[in-house]
Amino acid sequence: MNNKKLLMEIDSNSKILLTGGTGSFGKAFLSKLLKNYPNMKRIVIYSRDELKQWELQQLYPPDKYPNLRYFLGDIRDRDRLTNAAENIDIIIHAAALKQVLAAEYNPIEFIKTNILGAENIIHVAIRNKIKKVIALSTDKAAAPINVYGASKLVADKLFIAGNNIKGNRDLSFSTVRYGNVMGSRGSVIPLFLKEANNGVLPITDVSMTRFNIPLEDATSMVFWAINNSVGGEIFVPKIPSYNILDLAEAIGPNCEKRIIGIRNGEKIHEEMITSADSFNTYDIGNYYAIIQPSKEICIDEYRQAYNLFKPVKKGFSYNSKNNDHFLKIEELRKLIKNHIDSTFAPK
Repeated sequence: MNNKKLLMEIDSNSKILLTGGTGSFGKAFLSKLLKNYPNMKRIVIYSRDELKQWELQQLYPPDKYPNLRYFLGDIRDRDRLTNAAENIDIIIHAAALKQVLAAEYNPIEFIKTNILGAENIIHVAIRNKIKKVIALSTDKAAAPINVYGASKLVADKLFIAGNNIKGNRDLSFSTVRYGNVMGSRGSVIPLFLKEANNGVLPITDVSMTRFNIPLEDATSMVFWAINNSVGGEIFVPKIPSYNILDLAEAIGPNCEKRIIGIRNGEKIHEEMITSADSFNTYDIGNYYAIIQPSKEICIDEYRQAYNLFKPVKKGFSYNSKNNDHFLKIEELRKLIKNHIDSTFAPK
């Protein structure tokens, strides 16, 4: 039995390529990476925004961080990706187009970046002798109703299928799927914090619920996936939910809550594991793992890799409405205070 878990654990000798490295996740992941492994052999930040790369270089200047490399490039560009991935052994793939409404208006652009970009990552990983790829997904990829979610679902499928075409290479592909990252760009919490100054909070639907994960927990999950993944898993964290009205009350108790109606491509409740996925879903402790065993990786390999590997009940669904843990108003206020920039935190 070839237990791939033992073949890759992150350490100071690791060489990492981080796509989307100037985004919210990328910056947080890089910060933790340098804190835990200040002398890591090589870290390549790959993104297409030169301004954000320049801003990141002000925090981590090349003369003080000689192990850092900044690569301007788009994940649509396979040749540029190939150059960036030279002498790399781990790829963390965080680059994506993510705005739901923009995807509805510009679907082909999301296909080019989220789907064809994923295919480029897989091709480059195989050609460049990468050892491990961890791709970031989203709750919107489960039973998608919008272009963004559909594009990420296809990307998830591509990465899982990457394990089928790697041949005998020492390489594995896994995916991390989580809910709304607290305070990430374009999410509801920064919007509410901004609009609270105007005295009105826009509510799409009073029954709306969302998953919630702090950025710190999201980055920790990816570190865990690097060290523990076998290949072929879609990892899902066990995280709490909140009701949109409770969030509004936590941020703007004296604000008007104005109902504006649900937007195109938006769900009332988010889902990370569908009932159809339950037949291939396992409880592995702090996370669930959606797994489809293949000829390359048999189910016994997963059983050996995880201390807990328990199938969930058939028909199980993990969604923000029926979650066992809902954040209360005071809990939300505390989380916002601890995890959101103090200039935006509610007084």
